[in-house]
Amino acid sequence: MSDEEVRRVSDALDAVEQITDRVERVRAKSRIMAEQVRRNPEWSKERSELIRELNADGEGMSYREIADYLKIKLSTVQDVFRGYKGSGTTRPKKDQTEQ
Repeated sequence: MSDEEVRRVSDALDAVEQITDRVERVRAKSRIMAEQVRRNPEWSKERSELIRELNADGEGMSYREIADYLKIKLSTVQDVFRGYKGSGTTRPKKDQTEQ
């Protein structure tokens, strides 16, 4: 996707935010959010696969190089190798006795 295509998507989202009728604005946002939920697993899988390929079992790019190359957070790259997904639901819980 080119920068121009990203800009068009962003402009479309901005247009939704400008819908004056609150009910219609919320309906439009809800449809967009539902569609994105459908896409997220596939998009996340593709990103994780590419991150792993770029690292090539430790022989390729470093985590920081991958983050810079893909323009994502270093913690996102680290999470892929730790097996973390989503909003923390798969992260190990901190042991309450270690406080």
